[in-house]
Amino acid sequence: MFYRVTAGAGLVCAGLLVFNALRRAGVVPENAVTHAVAPFAALTGLLMVTGLYLLARHTAGGLGVVGYVLNAAGLAGAFAVEYVLHFVFPLLAGGTVRGLLDGATGRAFLVTSVILMVGVLTFGAAALRSGVFPVPAVLLYMAGMVPGSLRNAVPEPVYLGGLVVAAAGVAWLAARLWGAEEDRTAPVVTSTARA
Repeated sequence: MFYRVTAGAGLVCAGLLVFNALRRAGVVPENAVTHAVAPFAALTGLLMVTGLYLLARHTAGGLGVVGYVLNAAGLAGAFAVEYVLHFVFPLLAGGTVRGLLDGATGRAFLVTSVILMVGVLTFGAAALRSGVFPVPAVLLYMAGMVPGSLRNAVPEPVYLGGLVVAAAGVAWLAARLWGAEEDRTAPVVTSTARA
Protein backbone atom coordinates (compact mmCIF):
# COMPACT_ATOMS: atom_id res chain seq x y z
CA MET A 1 0.00 0.00 0.00
CA PHE A 2 2.79 2.46 0.91
CA TYR A 3 4.53 2.23 -2.46
CA ARG A 4 1.23 2.74 -4.27
CA VAL A 5 0.53 5.87 -2.22
CA THR A 6 3.96 7.28 -3.08
CA ALA A 7 3.49 6.20 -6.70
CA GLY A 8 0.19 8.09 -6.77
CA ALA A 9 1.95 11.13 -5.34
CA GLY A 10 4.54 10.82 -8.10
CA LEU A 11 1.87 10.74 -10.80
CA VAL A 12 0.25 13.84 -9.30
CA CYS A 13 3.68 15.49 -9.17
CA ALA A 14 4.30 14.71 -12.86
CA GLY A 15 0.92 16.15 -13.79
CA LEU A 16 1.51 19.29 -11.75
CA LEU A 17 4.96 19.82 -13.26
CA VAL A 18 3.46 19.79 -16.76
CA PHE A 19 0.54 21.93 -15.59
CA ASN A 20 2.90 24.50 -14.05
CA ALA A 21 5.01 24.58 -17.21
CA LEU A 22 1.88 25.21 -19.30
CA ARG A 23 0.75 27.93 -16.88
CA ARG A 24 4.12 29.68 -16.99
CA ALA A 25 4.13 29.41 -20.80
CA GLY A 26 0.71 31.09 -20.95
CA VAL A 27 -1.17 28.04 -22.26
CA VAL A 28 -3.09 27.68 -18.97
CA PRO A 29 -4.53 30.95 -17.60
CA GLU A 30 -3.08 32.56 -14.49
CA ASN A 31 -5.76 32.74 -11.81
CA ALA A 32 -6.30 31.98 -8.12
CA VAL A 33 -6.94 28.29 -8.74
CA THR A 34 -3.93 27.69 -10.98
CA HIS A 35 -1.70 29.51 -8.50
CA ALA A 36 -3.17 27.57 -5.57
CA VAL A 37 -2.11 24.18 -6.95
CA ALA A 38 1.36 25.25 -8.12
CA PRO A 39 3.31 24.60 -4.87
CA PHE A 40 2.04 21.05 -4.53
CA ALA A 41 4.31 19.67 -7.25
CA ALA A 42 7.23 19.89 -4.82
CA LEU A 43 5.25 18.43 -1.93
CA THR A 44 4.02 15.41 -3.90
CA GLY A 45 7.53 15.01 -5.31
CA LEU A 46 8.85 14.80 -1.76
CA LEU A 47 6.44 11.96 -1.01
CA MET A 48 7.53 10.08 -4.13
CA VAL A 49 11.24 10.52 -3.42
CA THR A 50 10.63 9.04 0.02
CA GLY A 51 9.11 5.95 -1.60
CA LEU A 52 12.01 5.72 -4.05
CA TYR A 53 14.56 5.89 -1.25
CA LEU A 54 12.82 3.25 0.84
CA LEU A 55 12.61 0.92 -2.15
CA ALA A 56 16.33 1.30 -2.94
CA ARG A 57 17.75 1.82 0.56
CA HIS A 58 19.37 -1.63 0.80
CA THR A 59 21.43 -1.13 -2.35
CA ALA A 60 21.80 2.68 -2.45
CA GLY A 61 24.25 2.78 0.48
CA GLY A 62 25.49 5.92 2.18
CA LEU A 63 25.27 7.88 -1.05
CA GLY A 64 21.56 7.08 -1.09
CA VAL A 65 21.07 8.45 2.42
CA VAL A 66 22.92 11.67 1.62
CA GLY A 67 21.12 12.05 -1.71
CA TYR A 68 17.73 11.42 -0.16
CA VAL A 69 18.29 13.93 2.65
CA LEU A 70 19.48 16.63 0.25
CA ASN A 71 16.79 15.92 -2.34
CA ALA A 72 14.07 15.86 0.32
CA ALA A 73 15.38 19.07 1.91
CA GLY A 74 15.51 20.74 -1.50
CA LEU A 75 11.94 19.69 -2.34
CA ALA A 76 10.68 20.84 1.07
CA GLY A 77 12.46 24.15 0.50
CA ALA A 78 11.02 24.39 -3.03
CA PHE A 79 7.53 23.90 -1.58
CA ALA A 80 8.18 26.77 0.85
CA VAL A 81 9.53 28.98 -1.95
CA GLU A 82 6.54 28.24 -4.19
CA TYR A 83 4.17 28.89 -1.30
CA VAL A 84 5.75 32.30 -0.71
CA LEU A 85 5.73 33.14 -4.42
CA HIS A 86 2.06 32.24 -4.87
CA PHE A 87 0.48 33.12 -1.52
CA VAL A 88 2.64 35.83 0.08
CA PHE A 89 4.34 37.91 -2.62
CA PRO A 90 1.08 38.71 -4.49
CA LEU A 91 -0.14 40.46 -1.33
CA LEU A 92 2.95 42.68 -1.07
CA ALA A 93 3.90 45.83 -2.93
CA GLY A 94 6.37 45.40 -5.79
CA GLY A 95 9.08 47.39 -3.98
CA THR A 96 8.74 45.20 -0.90
CA VAL A 97 9.08 42.04 -2.99
CA ARG A 98 12.17 43.41 -4.76
CA GLY A 99 13.69 44.34 -1.40
CA LEU A 100 13.10 40.83 -0.06
CA LEU A 101 14.56 39.20 -3.17
CA ASP A 102 17.60 41.47 -3.02
CA GLY A 103 18.20 40.54 0.63
CA ALA A 104 18.14 37.47 2.83
CA THR A 105 15.00 36.03 1.22
CA GLY A 106 16.65 36.00 -2.19
CA ARG A 107 19.74 34.33 -0.75
CA ALA A 108 17.55 31.71 0.95
CA PHE A 109 15.83 31.01 -2.37
CA LEU A 110 19.24 30.57 -4.01
CA VAL A 111 20.47 28.20 -1.29
CA THR A 112 17.28 26.17 -1.68
CA SER A 113 17.87 25.89 -5.42
CA VAL A 114 21.46 24.73 -4.94
CA ILE A 115 20.46 22.17 -2.30
CA LEU A 116 17.75 20.81 -4.58
CA MET A 117 20.11 20.56 -7.54
CA VAL A 118 22.87 18.84 -5.53
CA GLY A 119 20.27 16.57 -3.93
CA VAL A 120 18.81 15.56 -7.29
CA LEU A 121 22.24 14.76 -8.71
CA THR A 122 23.38 12.86 -5.62
CA PHE A 123 20.14 10.94 -5.24
CA GLY A 124 20.11 10.22 -8.97
CA ALA A 125 23.65 8.84 -8.81
CA ALA A 126 22.65 6.61 -5.89
CA ALA A 127 19.50 5.47 -7.70
CA LEU A 128 21.55 4.55 -10.76
CA ARG A 129 24.05 2.65 -8.63
CA SER A 130 21.29 0.77 -6.81
CA GLY A 131 20.08 -0.93 -10.00
CA VAL A 132 16.48 -0.75 -8.73
CA PHE A 133 15.11 1.80 -11.20
CA PRO A 134 15.05 2.10 -15.01
CA VAL A 135 18.16 4.04 -16.00
CA PRO A 136 16.36 6.29 -18.54
CA ALA A 137 13.78 7.27 -15.90
CA VAL A 138 16.47 8.36 -13.46
CA LEU A 139 18.36 10.23 -16.19
CA LEU A 140 15.18 12.07 -17.23
CA TYR A 141 14.55 13.05 -13.61
CA MET A 142 18.09 14.34 -13.21
CA ALA A 143 18.23 16.11 -16.58
CA GLY A 144 14.90 17.84 -16.00
CA MET A 145 15.31 18.77 -12.37
CA VAL A 146 18.67 20.50 -12.81
CA PRO A 147 17.19 23.35 -14.89
CA GLY A 148 13.93 22.93 -12.93
CA SER A 149 15.77 23.78 -9.72
CA LEU A 150 17.40 26.85 -11.27
CA ARG A 151 14.24 28.74 -12.20
CA ASN A 152 15.84 32.21 -12.02
CA ALA A 153 19.30 31.25 -13.30
CA VAL A 154 18.36 29.74 -16.67
CA PRO A 155 16.25 31.10 -19.55
CA GLU A 156 12.50 30.54 -19.17
CA PRO A 157 12.25 27.99 -22.05
CA VAL A 158 15.06 25.92 -20.50
CA TYR A 159 13.34 26.00 -17.11
CA LEU A 160 9.95 25.04 -18.56
CA GLY A 161 11.49 22.31 -20.73
CA GLY A 162 13.22 20.98 -17.63
CA LEU A 163 9.89 20.71 -15.83
CA VAL A 164 8.43 18.67 -18.68
CA VAL A 165 11.49 16.37 -18.92
CA ALA A 166 11.44 15.92 -15.15
CA ALA A 167 7.73 15.08 -15.32
CA ALA A 168 8.47 12.25 -17.75
CA GLY A 169 11.10 10.83 -15.39
CA VAL A 170 8.85 11.24 -12.35
CA ALA A 171 5.95 9.45 -14.07
CA TRP A 172 8.23 6.57 -15.07
CA LEU A 173 9.66 6.28 -11.56
CA ALA A 174 6.12 6.38 -10.14
CA ALA A 175 5.22 3.44 -12.38
CA ARG A 176 8.21 1.55 -10.93
CA LEU A 177 6.95 2.29 -7.41
CA TRP A 178 3.49 1.02 -8.35
CA GLY A 179 5.06 -2.21 -9.61
CA ALA A 180 7.10 -2.53 -6.42
CA GLU A 181 3.88 -2.98 -4.45
CA GLU A 182 2.96 -5.89 -6.71
CA ASP A 183 6.46 -7.37 -6.24
CA ARG A 184 5.99 -7.28 -2.46
CA THR A 185 2.66 -9.09 -2.59
CA ALA A 186 3.76 -11.80 -5.04
CA PRO A 187 4.27 -15.23 -3.45
CA VAL A 188 7.90 -16.14 -2.84
CA VAL A 189 8.89 -19.47 -4.34
CA THR A 190 11.85 -21.15 -2.70
CA SER A 191 13.60 -24.32 -3.62
CA THR A 192 14.59 -26.92 -1.05
CA ALA A 193 16.65 -28.94 -3.49
CA ARG A 194 20.33 -29.30 -2.65
CA ALA A 195 23.11 -29.29 -5.19
